[in-house]
Amino acid sequence: STISKNSLKASLLQLECHFTWTLLEQDVDLDDLEETIVNQIKFFIESNLTNYNLLSYICHLKNSNEEALRNLQKAEEVVQKHHPDEIARRSLVTWGNYAWIYYHMKQYEEAQTYVSKVENICKKLSNAAHCKTRLPEVYAEQGWALLRFGGKHFEKAKNCFENALKDEPDNADFHAGYATALYRLESLAYQYSEEVSHSSIEALKRAVELNPRDTCLMALLALKFQDLQQVDEGERYIEEAMQKTPDLPYFLRYAAKFYRRKGELCKAVKILKKALELTPNSSFLHHQLGICYRGKVFQWKKTKNSPQDQVENFIQLAIFHFKIMADQKTKFVGAHTDLAVMYALGKRYEEAEKIFQELFHRNNLSCGEKRLLYLSYGNFQRFNMKSESKAIKYYIEGLKIEKDSYLRPKCSEAVQSLLRQKFERGLGDATDFATLGLVHTLNGEKQEAIECYEKAIALDCNNEEYQNALFELRLSI
Repeated sequence: STISKNSLKASLLQLECHFTWTLLEQDVDLDDLEETIVNQIKFFIESNLTNYNLLSYICHLKNSNEEALRNLQKAEEVVQKHHPDEIARRSLVTWGNYAWIYYHMKQYEEAQTYVSKVENICKKLSNAAHCKTRLPEVYAEQGWALLRFGGKHFEKAKNCFENALKDEPDNADFHAGYATALYRLESLAYQYSEEVSHSSIEALKRAVELNPRDTCLMALLALKFQDLQQVDEGERYIEEAMQKTPDLPYFLRYAAKFYRRKGELCKAVKILKKALELTPNSSFLHHQLGICYRGKVFQWKKTKNSPQDQVENFIQLAIFHFKIMADQKTKFVGAHTDLAVMYALGKRYEEAEKIFQELFHRNNLSCGEKRLLYLSYGNFQRFNMKSESKAIKYYIEGLKIEKDSYLRPKCSEAVQSLLRQKFERGLGDATDFATLGLVHTLNGEKQEAIECYEKAIALDCNNEEYQNALFELRLSI
């Protein structure tokens, strides 16, 4: 009946599981995430409970509820095998997912059965009828799920692991999650030119201490040491981890990143190729290979009399790998701009233009993605199409985006260097001075902006736009 359906829905919303953690389809590429989890099930046996639970949710999002139920059965098998003394406690998320999936399949009695199972366990464990009393394992499982669904969830993921650690301060898995969340948050902060605290280094050290076999954590710690210019210390961890898990692709990808950033591109490529043999469809590995080959292109271009066929070969390799990434990760804007830039380097301008135009037509880009697009397209117009006016237009669009990121100064410097070159050649006109005035205004440099607009007005004394801009600036000082 409708009433029981409504009361069932109210009970379902009280459950703690993937369906109530606001994990939204639009935040991820579902096919890519599914493939990642299927691969990880092969390599990380101890995480299979959380992986099967998450996989059931992804299958539901992809409209295959039968497959979702099969994954929940596998999750139950993991619990029976590895936690036979804690079946109820370890099954709360699994049973919550069961309840939701049966509800979506309109099998309301089965859904109610699982709701009741969860409520009964919650009563026993916490003397509370509903399940808002949280177990540390449930907090941790939510944390790992949030980390999978993109950067906007990282802060909340960190909070989940903090809550889990309050109950079990020495739990190795909770420390691993907490350190990973901190590391990801700091990587995001760096991307947006925000203050990076580097507090993850202590968290990673503690996590490695508690998880000495977890070479992925060792690799993250190594990358953190590299960030802090302690490269030798970082390399010590990479070498030790390489001894422990020479065939774990998830460790190898980080090791390759370490050597790429160290400038040892050949070593990085060798490691990535090995990882790719183990997980042939990994878009991440293809992207990293593309970055390495792009690095080789720039290395060769700096070398005098570099053999053109060698440069051409590296351009084609970079295009090959970036294209695989772009095709697989359709929502990852960086992969598409990387591909467009390589097409431009290979003088395949029409293909580059096509990618840029497709990105400009997307209406869901973040501020950071928009600025990356404007900067990349500005560079394309400047260096490949030789159109300074178009380049300036797009650099300024990138500057107008208020949120700071490491790309903002690049937009500013690009416009200013183009305008300086024009002034040095004696070609600067009123428009150019006004443009420079706008750049200074956007950068908060009011005095410099005033001087530029005064020069613009001296060359075009009836221009109302320049006069208004100058008037506004003087008022604001």
